[in-house]
Formats: sequence, structure tokens, C-alpha cells
Amino acid sequence: MSLQYALVGDMGWQQQALWQTPDTPFMTFAFWQALIDTGAIGEPAGWLPIFIMIYRADDNNVARFDEVAMIDNAQPIAVMPVFVKGHHRGEFVFDHAWAEAYARYGVDYYPRLVTSVPFTPITGERFWLAAGECLNAEIIKTAMAGIDNLAQQVDASSWHGLFVSSEFAALAASTDIELERAFKKLQSSSDDNTLSTADIPILERQGCQFLWQNKNIMENSQPFTDFEDFLATLRAKKRKTIRAERRKVAEQGIVCHRKCGNEITDDDWKTFYHCYVMTYAVRGQQPYLTADFFRTLAERMPQHLMLAQAYDGAGEIIASSLFLYDVPDEDKKSLSTTLYGRYWGALGEYDSLHFELCYYQGIEFAIEQGLSFFDPGTQGEHKLIRGFIPTTTHSLHRIYDARFIPAISDFCAQDRAHMAQYRQQAHAALPFNADNMPDFDSTL
Repeated sequence: MSLQYALVGDMGWQQQALWQTPDTPFMTFAFWQALIDTGAIGEPAGWLPIFIMIYRADDNNVARFDEVAMIDNAQPIAVMPVFVKGHHRGEFVFDHAWAEAYARYGVDYYPRLVTSVPFTPITGERFWLAAGECLNAEIIKTAMAGIDNLAQQVDASSWHGLFVSSEFAALAASTDIELERAFKKLQSSSDDNTLSTADIPILERQGCQFLWQNKNIMENSQPFTDFEDFLATLRAKKRKTIRAERRKVAEQGIVCHRKCGNEITDDDWKTFYHCYVMTYAVRGQQPYLTADFFRTLAERMPQHLMLAQAYDGAGEIIASSLFLYDVPDEDKKSLSTTLYGRYWGALGEYDSLHFELCYYQGIEFAIEQGLSFFDPGTQGEHKLIRGFIPTTTHSLHRIYDARFIPAISDFCAQDRAHMAQYRQQAHAALPFNADNMPDFDSTL
């Protein structure tokens, strides 16, 4: 039996298999159902979800999206989400210049296909895998066939896999053709914008994010015992800066507290959302997510939630920062766990409060809970000087109009080289003292 795919418009396939625990809270069914139920994704939101369901079947039993919703007696082994999109909002890997190039040539760049966790620049798995299954090149190759089929049906310009795991990126590369072969095909083709899908390469971009590690190198890489233990690994000047920032918060009469799961009250959620909306309001934008979305998370996955709050001298909440974190799975006890800093907002301007509520409270919580990592979100060299280590992010891209492949391929290659140099320079600027400076690893 070979692997086949079906293009499915809903998540009914959940009931057809026993699924592995995903590697982040953002790929749990509860998180995705909250996105769907509160309208964060769906056709009105400009995020039309299609699910590529991969299953083992006879070679003649291939399903297409316009023929059947589910396959009788077919047990899915993997599912990958794909969105049909007419915009770039909520993605964090930017291809606006590519869209502008298409427009200059009078070619439609929209719709385009995107595989990601919406509004969430977190590296991780992009497949749901059934129990006992492992991600492999055959699964990825079958998923790409489904993507190509969907692209033909909706006349999409491209597919973009955002913040995919390094494993996904490596396996995709192993299934891909060489660029040289694609370019030779393009040069020999009489129709200069047509290549068969078998000859279209998968292009890779790389980025840089910053990740805090709960690891004291001087103590045989043991986890930190407390925040001061972490500070002791930094150079004296950096320790002084961080202590000064925390002192400034206290001198403003601000006190911070953390609550987890069901400790977070309805009033807490109302105030948090007010703070969250303010983050967008100062930029003249509407927030991606609704208050109903966060309330739904609180109902369905409270074990993954931590809310840090800042109170003024009158006891009023003036800022909030919502984190998600991994809960160790019984079957994956040896795997590392991570805290994810995601949603923040303040009702006013307060000196150093963002650093306290978004970074230092997170570091303290990660240490207390014994979490291995703290991912504070995208962008920001200000994270670097607070002990967050530069790491590589991966995105994959498939361009269906062959005329644009050479230029976009060249851009991706130059971008990868630039980001590799940037990560090395960023690593050299880390604030650790000589005894605790981690080695630079170009593969991270």
C-alpha cells in the first residue's frame, strides 16, 4: 500500500485515529478548535483552512477535495493544515517584496497557500501524527503532492511553510530536486512560465529568533536554582543593568504577580484583553484575536496558561502578559519543555515594565517550573542582551510561476547567508561571562 492524500475542509478526521501529543500547545486540537470556534480562522477572516489528510491506501484510491470529504475505511497517519490566503497578516515571515514583483509584471500573487500556526511565530511541528508514526520523507512528499493539487484548484501562486521544524526542513530538502535541474528545465522549456510540479524546487529561507536556556554551563549544565543564579552567569555590567531595570519597576510602586490556569479569574481575562487591545491601538490596528478566543483557551486548555500581571500602588492592574507552556507528556518525559511568551499589553507607559513582565517574570517562572527553554516571541535584539541565545528559524517556499523562481531562489540564498552571519555576530554579543558563554553552533 502506498501513501495517498485527501483534501478535507474540516477537522472531523480527529475522530479517525489516536493522535500523538504535539510538540507545542499551539498544535493541540483545543488551540485550533478555539481559533475556528471564535472566527480567528475561516473564510471570513481570510484564513480558509484545508487539511491534507495522509493515509495508506491502494494506488487507485486517491481522493480529491472536490470529490469526497472523507475516505471510507481510511485511517489517517498524518494531517497537515494549509490556508488559502489573500493577505499576509499574522504570518511574521514577510514576502511583500515578492508580491510587489508579481504586481509589476501584472501577475496575481493571490491567493497563496500558507502552512503555519496562525498569528504565532513559534517553531514546531506542522503535522499531526497518528500514534506510532514518525515524520518521514514519504509523508512530506505526499503532502507536497496535496499542496500542488490544491494550488491548481484555487490557482495559487505559491505555498509557504512558516516556522517549520529543522527536521521538516531537512526532510523536505531530501525529497527536493536540485535547483540546477529546475533551471535547466526552465531554460529548455518553450513556455517560460511552465514547469511540471515534479520540477518545481522547494526554496528555504532562514531567520533568527532568541531562546533562553535554563542551563548553567559552570554547573555541568544543571538548571538554574533561581533568578540570581541565572544573573551570576552574566557579565557584571549586564547584571547591574538588569537589576537596575527591576528596581525601576519597584520604585514606580509596581508589583508583579503570576497566576496559572484556573487561578485566572473572569475579571483577570477582561483586564488582560483590554491591555492586549492597547498593544494594537497604539499602532492604529485591530487585534488579531478576540476576547472570546482567550476565554475559550481558559476553558479548554488552562493547564497551559500563565498570566503575569502588574499592579500599581492602588492595586489596579496596569499591564498583563500571557504565556503558554508545555506540560510534560507521560510518553515524552525525556523531551524538553518550553515557556512561550505570546500576548502582552499595558494601559500606559511605564519605565522598564515591558522587560519585567515579558522577560524577567518568564525567566523566573521557567526556573520555578523546571522548564528547559523560554521562547519570548519574534524579533528584538533587546532579548539578546538579556541572555536569550540566537537560534535559526526555517521557512519553506514553493513558487508555481517558473519565471519568478530564479530571482526568488537567489534572494533566499543571499538571505540565508546574511542570517548566518547575523546569528554569529549576535552570538558574539551575548552577555554571559567567559565561563558561561555557550559555544556557537551554526546548526541551531
